[in-house]
Amino acid sequence: METEALPEATVCHPIVDDRALLIEKQRGIGEGKIIGPGGKVEPGESPTECVIRETQEEIAATPTGVEKAGEFTFIHGDEAAFFIHVFRATGLSGTPAQTDEAIPHWFDTDSLPYDRMWADDRYWFPYLLNDTPFRGWFVFDTDGDELKEYTLDVDVDFSGAI
Repeated sequence: METEALPEATVCHPIVDDRALLIEKQRGIGEGKIIGPGGKVEPGESPTECVIRETQEEIAATPTGVEKAGEFTFIHGDEAAFFIHVFRATGLSGTPAQTDEAIPHWFDTDSLPYDRMWADDRYWFPYLLNDTPFRGWFVFDTDGDELKEYTLDVDVDFSGAI
């Protein structure tokens, strides 16, 4: 599958004072899971613009110090496949608030709720926390509960990207 042909999406992970802001997703793909805010890149929008807009929409706060941390192809059964741009933010402007889409929660980075997150997060999230750029490919079953296969490369060069 060509990643250029896939719809693009983003996810943002604000990490502030050894705490990660994650959301409890209220609808759509990942509903009920603990994930980072983000969403689909709109036509004419850069991934960076998208991740800022989506974070604002989902938690009513603006990520600051936003930098690309990784990227991966996410395949969810036969139903959805996306090329995901992963961003790390060093701060937030405003106070995160619950919306129709998300309930924000802060977690200590040494005790993330991996049991409530997508199964792939436990493989790439430690690289995000250590500022090690990564690129991956993750294939899930139709229910999105079982990670069927994956590849992960680290120390990827994103200079000049986005």
